[in-house]
Amino acid sequence: MSRSQHGSDVYAGHVRSGFEAVAEEFARNLTERGDQGSAFAVFRSGEPLVDLWGGTRDQAGAERWEHGTAAAIYSGTKGLAAACIALLVERGQLDMTAPVCRYWPEFGQSGKGDITVAELLSHRGGLAGLETPVTLEEATRSHEMALLLAKQRPIRRGELSYHALTFGWLCDALIRRIDGRTTGRMFHEEFAGPMNLDIWIGVPARVEVRVAWTQTLAGEASPGAQAEIGSPEWSVWRNPPRVGVEPLPANLRRWRAAEIPASNGVATARSMARLYDLLLSADTARSLLSRETLVAVVSRLADAEEPNLRQRMAFGLGFQLQAGSEPFGPFRAAFGHAGTGGSVHGADPISGLSFSYVTRTLDLSQRDVRASSLLFAVASCLG
Repeated sequence: MSRSQHGSDVYAGHVRSGFEAVAEEFARNLTERGDQGSAFAVFRSGEPLVDLWGGTRDQAGAERWEHGTAAAIYSGTKGLAAACIALLVERGQLDMTAPVCRYWPEFGQSGKGDITVAELLSHRGGLAGLETPVTLEEATRSHEMALLLAKQRPIRRGELSYHALTFGWLCDALIRRIDGRTTGRMFHEEFAGPMNLDIWIGVPARVEVRVAWTQTLAGEASPGAQAEIGSPEWSVWRNPPRVGVEPLPANLRRWRAAEIPASNGVATARSMARLYDLLLSADTARSLLSRETLVAVVSRLADAEEPNLRQRMAFGLGFQLQAGSEPFGPFRAAFGHAGTGGSVHGADPISGLSFSYVTRTLDLSQRDVRASSLLFAVASCLG
C-alpha cells in the first residue's frame, strides 16, 4: 500500500496515497479551528488509510500528542456498550423485541413492565434523566444508579429523548443480568483484549499516563447550563454536571476509573476505527457478528427531533445513526456514536470505511466542523 508520511511541528502520522487532503484538513483543525490536540484514523477491510495525530496532550500544552495518546470519548462510549449488546443478540441471549423485565425483573416497577429492549436502547424508554439528585461520586456507582432508575416512572415513554447518562446505567444493568459481567469487563474480554484495542470503560491506573487532558473552548455554554433544577433538561444534563464545570470529571482519576458505559470511555482514534472496521466485517473470519445481527442492531428504531438538544437524532439498538447531516457528514448509512465536544466514531457500510476522531478540546457550540471537515475530506478522496 502506497503511503504518504507526514511529520511537522503540527502533526504526525501517515495517509494512504490519494488521501493527502485529509491531512490538510487535520492540520487546519489544529492551526485554525482551536483544536489543542487530537487524532484521526480511517480503516477499510483491516487496512489503515489514515492515521494522524497532533497538537499537545497536557494541561500546559507542553507535551506533544504521541502515537499512543488516548482521550476521553464521552458518548462515544455508548457505541462500546452497543457492541456488547450486539454480541448478546448474536449469541441468542438477548431478544430485542422482548420486555426489559424478562431479563431485569426489577425494571418492571412503576409502569415499565412492557417497555422493550429495543425501546429502551433506542432512547425511547422514558428514562432520559435521573429524577433523584446525585453527586458525581454517586454517579460512578452504576449498580446504585440502576436501582434508582428501576423505581422511576417513565416520562414521554415511546418518544425519542436522548438518555445522555442514564443509557449507560440501564445498559450495564441489562448486560450484568444476562451475561454476569459488567459492561467494561465484557468489552475488555470480548473486544479490547483479544483484538489488542486501546479502549477502556474504566481506565486502569497503568494507562493514566497516556490519557490526554480535556479542556473546553472558552465562552461555550454546556448543555442544560440554564436549566431549572428539577426540570427534565436538568435531570438529563446537570444531574450531575459533566461538562462546563471545573474540574471536568473527565480529568478526575475517580471518574475515569469507574465504569460508566454512557460517557467515560477512553480510547485512541486508531483503536476506535479498528473496532468499527471489525464490526463492519460481518460474516467474515475477522468478525464476531453475523450480517443478520449487524443489520438488526443498526436498523432505524428511532428518528425524531430530540426535545432537550433540539436537534434531530436517530438510533438503532444503542448505535447512533445519521440524522440529516449529523453526526457522520457525507456518510448517510453510517452507524456508530458521536461524543460531547466533537469526537465522532463509526463505520459506513456503503464505502466500507470505519473512522474515529478523538480530541482533548471540547467544542460545545453548534458550529464545530472539525470532525465533519475530516469526513468530507475522506469522501472527496474516494473519487
